[in-house]
Amino acid sequence: MTQKEQGQAPEIDENRLIAERREKLNALREQGEAYPNDFRVTAEAAELLDRFDDAERWNQEALEGLDERFSLAGRIMSRRIMGKASFVHVQDGSGTRIQLYLRRDDLPEGVYQAFKQWDIGDIVGVTGTLMRTRTGELSVHASDLKLLTKSLRPLPEKWHGLTDQETRYRQRYVDLIVNPDVRETFVRRTLIVRAIRRYFDNRDFLEVETPMMHHIPGGATARPFVTHHNALDLDLYLRVAPELHLKRLLVGGLEKVYEINRNFRNEGVSTRHNPEFTMLEYYWAHADYNDLIALTQDLLNTVVSELPGMSGGKVDYQGEVIDFSGEYARLRVVDAVVEHYDEIEPGDVKNVEKLRTVCRTNGMHVEDSWGWGRLLMELFEERIEHTLIQPTFVVDYPIEVSPLSRRNDEDPDFADRFELIVAGREIANGFSELNDPEDQAERFMAQVEARDAGDAEAMHFDRDYIRALEYGMPPAAGEGIGIDRLVMLLTDSPSIRDVLLFPYLRPEE
Repeated sequence: MTQKEQGQAPEIDENRLIAERREKLNALREQGEAYPNDFRVTAEAAELLDRFDDAERWNQEALEGLDERFSLAGRIMSRRIMGKASFVHVQDGSGTRIQLYLRRDDLPEGVYQAFKQWDIGDIVGVTGTLMRTRTGELSVHASDLKLLTKSLRPLPEKWHGLTDQETRYRQRYVDLIVNPDVRETFVRRTLIVRAIRRYFDNRDFLEVETPMMHHIPGGATARPFVTHHNALDLDLYLRVAPELHLKRLLVGGLEKVYEINRNFRNEGVSTRHNPEFTMLEYYWAHADYNDLIALTQDLLNTVVSELPGMSGGKVDYQGEVIDFSGEYARLRVVDAVVEHYDEIEPGDVKNVEKLRTVCRTNGMHVEDSWGWGRLLMELFEERIEHTLIQPTFVVDYPIEVSPLSRRNDEDPDFADRFELIVAGREIANGFSELNDPEDQAERFMAQVEARDAGDAEAMHFDRDYIRALEYGMPPAAGEGIGIDRLVMLLTDSPSIRDVLLFPYLRPEE
């Protein structure tokens, strides 16, 4: 039995196929322009199928009565050659396939014979009228056909397609061609970002752009990437967050600002982390973290409700139904840790030795320099965070892990800060802003001491930012929302790599 008879894909000598296609390209070069750019599109497949989908209304007689010709360009995905006529499916920029009907006698002389030498994957331009086949399929009856781009590499064979995960990420251009669900994910990503931008624009927030190269890395506790400006002989850092520049704008009187930005953090790669990622950050003068919580609930419910196929604010994610409608739960960090660790009593939450012992008992690595706030968060992240499936605002973080947040009026050891956890992962981080320049300077100094003690993620001392605060920043609140993680939730994607067009991968050997 042959491989095909056994249900296996036949072996393909890709090098031989590429060599044959190069020979065809050489022949095209000898005939003239091998890569023309004089064909113009007047319609897309999705538009035609949507407009003329009703076979009863647009039967063959009705289509023949149309005094309209259409020009489409697309990639040949399949073909069936039958002597003097052929059927071809092309896929165009709309991501939709449409059938072409080619008849030798209806095309310019020599075109049909040339077409027989073309390959799956070639990009063609076609002009013609609409018709229906005997099976009722809407098709373009071609009156002209032109090869626009010769494909030198064959598409993945039809039995298995492009299934290797790393190859899909590395060759996203092929992944988009052969896997329609992938294209839909990135179309949906665009719709999500567009909805977010519209939400803030409608509420009179000003979209701004801030630098991506900083003299001093700041705005988040993260290890930065370092680059060098040759002309100035100056080391610069790719930004880990735009926060400190955006808050400088609050000082300048721009009291409602947002930026959809690219950040860079020199950290590990995982299903949740990529060294380069997208964040929404916004800052709002004369607001506090409770205002942010209300806005965040409304924002997410609005975005979800505007997406095609969503209903009632509910999203299916990896077997769980996530409900973005209504009020989200609130959970204090201290309450969560006390509830989940039997050995910790309410009076123990600021006891460094007790918390360090519990951490080590649970197999967690801790540093001697960590205070009770850092230890408390390690315990929370170890056992609790991943259990929070429905949207939950975790509130009242220790000041030790919140170097830019305003202190709580009732207990200054804690910050007016929250993180939004959904499906066991952080989606957003927001807080009432610290606008006391002396308090901020002291916290920067504490961060410098942490750096000197070996914490590579601790912040630097930003003197210009302190100077800006000394001019006076209005009371404010600000928040960052991870766009990539939000898109993961709203596209049912298990890995951040599934929602990045070009995720980071090691170079090919």
